[in-house]
Amino acid sequence: MTVDCTDNTDRSDNMKAAILNGYDKKGCDLVIKDIPIPDVSEEEVLVKIRTAGVDPLDNMIIRGEVKMIVPYRFPLVMGNEFVGVIEKTGAGVTRFSVGDRVYGRMPLKKIGAFAEYAAIDQKAIAKVPEYLSDEEAACIPLTALTALQALDLMQPKLGETLFISGGTGSLGAMAIPIAKHYGMTVFTNGSAENRERVLALGADRFMDYKTEDYSQVLSEVDYVLDTLGDRELPKEFGILKNGGKLISLRGMPNGEFAVRSDLPAYKRLLLGVAGRKYDRLAEKKKQKYYFIFVHEDGVGLEKISEIFSRQKIETSLDEQFSLDEVNAALKKVAAGKSKGKTILQISR
Repeated sequence: MTVDCTDNTDRSDNMKAAILNGYDKKGCDLVIKDIPIPDVSEEEVLVKIRTAGVDPLDNMIIRGEVKMIVPYRFPLVMGNEFVGVIEKTGAGVTRFSVGDRVYGRMPLKKIGAFAEYAAIDQKAIAKVPEYLSDEEAACIPLTALTALQALDLMQPKLGETLFISGGTGSLGAMAIPIAKHYGMTVFTNGSAENRERVLALGADRFMDYKTEDYSQVLSEVDYVLDTLGDRELPKEFGILKNGGKLISLRGMPNGEFAVRSDLPAYKRLLLGVAGRKYDRLAEKKKQKYYFIFVHEDGVGLEKISEIFSRQKIETSLDEQFSLDEVNAALKKVAAGKSKGKTILQISR
């Protein structure tokens, strides 16, 4: 979200927000400022944000690692996923009403969940499953949509196998139960202290990365969901069957991603070159490499809400911070070793 940081409105019309003033390859602190509460367009709703998820993506944006995909303008209100209550609707909003508790992945071109209010297109949101608290629901939108969009690329059949690298974090907490909903057999790895929690989510096999090398244990896996990136990709391709699919969150975008995302021709050329080494790894065994950058999808989130409501899936919370503590939350996520989702408590 591009904002005017000039404080020329009455205090009552302002909100507190965490703002990024420019990219920094080494990372930098966000600035907490008072800015005007946004107006809503015809298709938008104004949401009072209650909780917001903090994700590796937030740090990637700060470091400028996704500017080829989404070139943000500054100053930028940060934050990619939220839970909140609708306080106002645009004239064209038909699916939601004032008072609805909703959640969503912010639209790619208009993020801004680290704030007391956000104006969001109605196509990006869904109603929160009633059994979930605001804190629990904040664990879902971005990571669950990532899992769903990855599974859409996989098109799995009942009983096929999936390896999730480093599945003990917030993505694994969503991807494991959703993959099990699709009837898949799920393998993952991570630190031993997370074993019981991950198995309780539905994983069929858990490997302690300190004592068990998955590349020596697994073979002929149908699909890999990569969360670790470049250093692990050769090993992940090694356990994948001939013709298997690897979907990566942390590798390099490639030409296929650029075409699928309808990026302009020059970006298709650049990303085609940048992602060529992964395509070559895949070609050795007629495998396919996909990069995924999760986008907003209210319809997909409604599907996720149905799955969660039917199965009463539990989410995995790690630690909670206030909006004023956003930089501490970002540093915690950057350090890794998460036991679930880190969230910001913004309002009650």
